[in-house]
Amino acid sequence: QVQLVESGGDSVQAGGSLRLSCFASGYTRLVAWFRQVPGKEREGVAAITQGGTKYTAGSVRGRFTISQDSARKTVNLTMEALEPEDTAIYYCAAGSGDWTPSSELSERTYPYWGQGTQVTVSS
Repeated sequence: QVQLVESGGDSVQAGGSLRLSCFASGYTRLVAWFRQVPGKEREGVAAITQGGTKYTAGSVRGRFTISQDSARKTVNLTMEALEPEDTAIYYCAAGSGDWTPSSELSERTYPYWGQGTQVTVSS
C-alpha cells in the first residue's frame, strides 16, 4: 500500500513560482503530478520513473520541472512563470507495478492518489 502526502500549494501572482512536494510511503516505480479544475477532466502534468526518466505535458513544458529525492522518498514539481490558467488542485499519483508505455500521464495508470493541494494564480 502506498500513501501520498502533497504539500506546497499556495496563492501566488502571475509570473511567480511554487514548488509542490509529494512524500510517498511505500514502494513506487512511477510518480506523477496531475491537476484538475472544477468541471474539467484531470490533466497529467508531469511524471518521473524510479530511474529518473521524466515526462512532461506540452502545456507546461519549459515552465514546470519534476524531480525526485529518492532518499527522502519525495517527488517535487517546480512551477515557474505561473499563469492564471495554472490554477487548479494538484494531485500526486503513484504506481508500483508495470505500466503501458506512453501512458505515464494517464490517470488510469495510477492506483494511488494523494488528497490534493490547491494552487491559485492571480493576474
